[in-house]
Amino acid sequence: MPIPILMPALSPTMEEGTLAKWHVAIGDEIASGDVIAEIETDKAIMEVESIEEGKVGKLLVAEGTQGVAVNSTIAMLLQEGEDEGDLATVEASQLEPVAKAPQEDPKQEEKPVAPAKAEKLETPAAPAVNGARIIASPLAKRIAAQNNLDLSRLQGFGPNGRIIKADVEAAMKSGAAVQAPQGQALMPAVGATDAVSGAQVIQPVSDKEIFATYEQGSYDLVPIDNMRRTVAERLTVSKSTIPHFYLSIDCELDKLLQARKRLNDNAPKEGPASFKLSVNDFVIKALALALQYVPGANVTWSSQGVLQHKRSDVSVAVAVDGGLFTPVIRHAELKTLSEISNEMKDLALKARSKKLSPADYVGGTTSISNLGMMGIKKFDAVINPPQASILAVGAGEKRPVIVDDQVSVRTMMSVTLSCDHRVVDGALGAELLNAFKGFIEDPVAMLV
Repeated sequence: MPIPILMPALSPTMEEGTLAKWHVAIGDEIASGDVIAEIETDKAIMEVESIEEGKVGKLLVAEGTQGVAVNSTIAMLLQEGEDEGDLATVEASQLEPVAKAPQEDPKQEEKPVAPAKAEKLETPAAPAVNGARIIASPLAKRIAAQNNLDLSRLQGFGPNGRIIKADVEAAMKSGAAVQAPQGQALMPAVGATDAVSGAQVIQPVSDKEIFATYEQGSYDLVPIDNMRRTVAERLTVSKSTIPHFYLSIDCELDKLLQARKRLNDNAPKEGPASFKLSVNDFVIKALALALQYVPGANVTWSSQGVLQHKRSDVSVAVAVDGGLFTPVIRHAELKTLSEISNEMKDLALKARSKKLSPADYVGGTTSISNLGMMGIKKFDAVINPPQASILAVGAGEKRPVIVDDQVSVRTMMSVTLSCDHRVVDGALGAELLNAFKGFIEDPVAMLV
């Protein structure tokens, strides 16, 4: 019987991806381990190998198709002795192409497509209420019923105002439109006035309001790619669910800069042992050691208990076109500065070419975001869930400071620690920052 080839899950959190390229065609003979396709996730473009052998009987997903769900059938493989006629034995649902032209595929409504030009944008209509029929897709209705959602309180952004899967999923993430148990009144709709307190419930700005705000033709509508959408979703979850607070401290860099110069001057210039240290390498090492010195801050919140991490696995933000990646330096507390430097250079190169694997970016216990090289003096960063902290690093600059009651010019760097107040309170966060400051201002302590 023909074997279905499924959309693989290339990371623990992957739910869908883009089929970027096929490496096979119908009729090709493939063996186990052959590269058959390239899949683009929010993090990388990765090659997918076949785990079966046989002949390609049918490709169900076109190159460039976005939003292909994990475990959906993307191709059919014929076994020895089978031909295209054997595909008739497979269930029709497995053979139905995932992606056709929008006018041919009734399922296409489940994922709204951004209009190519602003002039063609249709204003979404709100669903009918007060006894009138609610216009929603079958899938949206089913998901709503399974999750106890009131469709009459949702705004549809599908064709002609139809409520689609994406609208229901957005409501589930925001907590809106949950039906009350029988006999209880519903909570006020988003944007309505609370009948008890009289307070106005804050409503996120809708697409309808956004497009009504700006004159048509005054902007270009740029489609959102997988990476930008994932970054937006994760940061929205972070600010909505993690109680952030911020602590800032100034660190003197003069001793660090002197040590960095001496180490770089004496470093091999070529060969596997060569290295060139950056200030960011010292920052990574200092934060990793500080987390070992203050283990109570090396934690993650969960509803079942606090995860107390034994290692300092430091995620480092790397900016790329359209977003950012956060590859992880694992066991950073045990690695030398030269090891951290060379590993960070390799990870940054992989990030910018979208070649990171899940092992490169999953599982950090804290993060660093460094905008100092862009001239930013100080900023507050958003925590990368499920982590409990992130260190925002500003530029090193010469400033007048008071030393022994005298004005002196020193190279200073401002850093801000964003903390999850559920597990890292003010005193603990301050202890971590002071430990970090100690390592930065006395870099020799990092070498023992």
